[in-house]
Amino acid sequence: MYNIFLKSIMISGFVFVMMVVIEYINVQSKGLWQKHFTGSKWKQYIIAGLLGVFPGCLGAFTVVALFSHKLISFGALVTTMIATSGDEAFVMFAMVPKQAAILTVILLVVGIAAGYITDKFYHPKRIFEEISGHNLVLHDEKECKCFQKDKFWSNLIHPSSYRLSVAVGIISLMVGLATGLLSGKADLWIKITLMFSFIFVLFIVITVPDHFLNKHIWDHIVKVHLPRIFLWVFGILLLMHFVNLYIDVENWISNNMFVVLLIAVFIGVIPESGPHMVFITLFASGTVPFSILLANSISQDGHGMLPMLAESKKSFLLVKVINMVYALVVGGVGLFFGF
Repeated sequence: MYNIFLKSIMISGFVFVMMVVIEYINVQSKGLWQKHFTGSKWKQYIIAGLLGVFPGCLGAFTVVALFSHKLISFGALVTTMIATSGDEAFVMFAMVPKQAAILTVILLVVGIAAGYITDKFYHPKRIFEEISGHNLVLHDEKECKCFQKDKFWSNLIHPSSYRLSVAVGIISLMVGLATGLLSGKADLWIKITLMFSFIFVLFIVITVPDHFLNKHIWDHIVKVHLPRIFLWVFGILLLMHFVNLYIDVENWISNNMFVVLLIAVFIGVIPESGPHMVFITLFASGTVPFSILLANSISQDGHGMLPMLAESKKSFLLVKVINMVYALVVGGVGLFFGF
């Protein structure tokens, strides 16, 4: 349970970082960057797909943050969750590098196509109404000028209680990352990327005026988003821990190969990376064909959708159902043609 708690802190910490960066860039640019991002749906799909195929859950967390702030379409969210394989991407490239590269390209293409088709034929108005309270807020008043170098030393030497609390939290994450307490056995490049992200957000916290810190970071992110995200992440990870203690998932699948496609797709509902390892192992050993691994990769998204579960349960379930449909279609076609 202790390790699950630390993992929940790490995931929540990165989501917090991405939300702060998005708030900062949006206000600093007065919304110009989000207008550029949302100007073309195809641009959204391509960027969302590239963020998704990036190994790990960092890209998926970023897209969830963008969607929760109504900066991208629902189809773009679908694109990312189809394209992403979470932490298992690292395992696949280690065990079956050639097939992993092919799978990555296929997931990117399927994800982009699925995003376009979803937006073309489905418009979830209720979903956007549910997240309407989380849109990025722009203010034209002087207080929202994010970087004010003349106040740097004042903020550093005489910080407010909010500024000090947030800064201490970020520094604690940096210490946990540097010592390996929070990062565990993560690759060096992941640790370096996270460390630079934390340093940048610490810079933001030190340099922004009190208005931005209080309204955008504390009232919006820390008080509204962060507690729900942490509780959902911790609860789901804890549940999966106990499930895995009492159920031998891999053995059960191996003995029921006639329904393995359905299992591979439906297990994608679980917002957890672990179960996907089963299909990577089965594929690497030649037990299941490539189409089964592909179907499972389409339906699952690692930890990518955990923050979305905290933001909007309807969005979480809807994305899962839509991606499962795409997984069944693509996986079924693959099995029909024998690959």
